[in-house]
Amino acid sequence: MSVTKQGETKAGDVSAQGSALDGLIERAGKLRGPAPVHLWNPADCGVIDIRIDRQGGWHHEGRPILREALVRLFATVLRREPDGSYVLVTPAEKLTIAVEDVPFIAVEMAIEGEGDARKLILRTNVGDLVVVDAAHPLRIAPGAARDGLVPYVRVRGGLEARLARPLVHELAPHFEQRGEEIGLVSSGHFFVIGRAEAVVTL
Repeated sequence: MSVTKQGETKAGDVSAQGSALDGLIERAGKLRGPAPVHLWNPADCGVIDIRIDRQGGWHHEGRPILREALVRLFATVLRREPDGSYVLVTPAEKLTIAVEDVPFIAVEMAIEGEGDARKLILRTNVGDLVVVDAAHPLRIAPGAARDGLVPYVRVRGGLEARLARPLVHELAPHFEQRGEEIGLVSSGHFFVIGRAEAVVTL
């Protein structure tokens, strides 16, 4: 097994002021593990000033949330809506938040096995463990010129994690060409990165 670690985005401290945030923390705190948010359809309570930046950092009213436990708590009740927006959901309320890219960052990986038996296992900055497979596919999106191609993985529901750059470099030796396509095998599935002539850099 090969393991790569990347410094995690530090989740953080916030003074929980305002009834909306207080109530959300209280209700979310009663849950254990990822909540069944897909089963809940509470009233829409509007927008709360919470933002997840491109590096996976959470902010409330412009201030970073530094308490990792609080960030992980919020992550358990995060849901992506059909229109692409992100909401924090409990059985009692639904509050829209802002997400700059995707909510999570994959910060650590392990590769087990070889060939078609290989499994790519990722850990996110909020503690989710994800085995890349048909239910948790890897996708590639074009990034800025300096970024090349940017890999994302589905974590749960419609929520994705972007792979931290050091992990991308660690993955490169495991790419293989099949016909005119280059990709990566995990859990018996071949995830296409792109056509061989188009894949220049990751």
